[in-house]
Amino acid sequence: MKKLELLNKIKIGKNNSNKIDKKKEDKSKKEKKKKEKIRIKIDKEKIKKITSNKIFKILIKICGCILVIIALIILFYALTEYKPKATEKVTVSGEGFYSLNMGDSFTIMTWNIGYAALGDNADYFRENGKMVQTADRNRINYNINGIRSKIDEIRPNVIMMQEIDKNSKRVSHVDEVSSFKNHLSNYSVVFASNYKVTYLAYPLTDRVGKVHSGIATLSKYTIESAKRVSLPSNYVWPAKMMKEKDCFLISYIPIKDSEKKLVLINVQFSKTNKEKNTIKQMEALKEIMEKEEKKGNYIIVGGDFKQTFKEIDTSAYPVKEGFWEPRKIIKKEIGDNWQTIMDNKVPSSRSLDKPYEVEKKDSFQYYVIDGFIVSNNIEVQEYHTEDYGFEYSYHNPVIMKINIKKEENKE
Repeated sequence: MKKLELLNKIKIGKNNSNKIDKKKEDKSKKEKKKKEKIRIKIDKEKIKKITSNKIFKILIKICGCILVIIALIILFYALTEYKPKATEKVTVSGEGFYSLNMGDSFTIMTWNIGYAALGDNADYFRENGKMVQTADRNRINYNINGIRSKIDEIRPNVIMMQEIDKNSKRVSHVDEVSSFKNHLSNYSVVFASNYKVTYLAYPLTDRVGKVHSGIATLSKYTIESAKRVSLPSNYVWPAKMMKEKDCFLISYIPIKDSEKKLVLINVQFSKTNKEKNTIKQMEALKEIMEKEEKKGNYIIVGGDFKQTFKEIDTSAYPVKEGFWEPRKIIKKEIGDNWQTIMDNKVPSSRSLDKPYEVEKKDSFQYYVIDGFIVSNNIEVQEYHTEDYGFEYSYHNPVIMKINIKKEENKE
């Protein structure tokens, strides 16, 4: 019996020992699992932190690359920016064969030719249209030939052109100045750049590319000299490096047996909603006009004003919702001693939100923004806007017949 009790005690002791060992083992396993979970958690946090650092570094590198690209683009435009002087002498090419005399009457034309690429087939992406390159070489030649034919019909003695290009991508690198100069071989020709950019990289789908555009004056009368006068800019840096550099092109034609000259001022203002800048440009124009007037010269300002003289009734062309509205030029901005010429019977320009269709002509926006300012020593005999249905350009030409009044005998 004693032996049996002893054996039971030993057995119970072993069982209790086993239970204790098992508890210790279970406890150890739990602690290991807990430590493993903590380790895994720490590892995950380390991986997350490393990953976050890597992503951050990648983003920093991407941002750095973008900034470098932007800096290089700005540097490119800064180095290639067209920076004309305040006043520059312009070379006269060709030779007008006629002399201008006191008492002579002649015809003058102003025509924004839309760089011979904005005919009735075109709309334009900057004017709520879709097209960037608006005409292929065949269409450009078609427009140039059409403009030439109309000039040949009218036979003006003086032509003021705006938006005429030289070797731009948008005109298939045609030199339009040379084209008109060669066709009108008995004219003196002067040209001033007002939009010159090495490469416009927008829009990304169909880049504008190289642009070289300006204004030109052609005269059957000999142009003695000419100059380009810069205007206050409508743009701020850095945008102005890629934008138009507005200017006046002033040409001087001697009058036979007189110290006075005929002064032709070719203008093309930019379309803008910044009225203050346009007013500054008008002030610059008035200053030049008054300076020439004091000399007793005969002055004609002509071109695309992108504005309407306030006294011109444009009620036939109400501005539709969503379209640009030209500002009104008040008489005070010009002065009382000047004649303002615009024809409201025919619009001088149309909207470029879609290609032109005569059948849908009522759906277009029209403007009266092209014309002349004439000094009082010149008699305006007749003026009108030719209606060419915007076939060759989004502007119609304005024609004016004038007479150079003879100087009064002061004796």
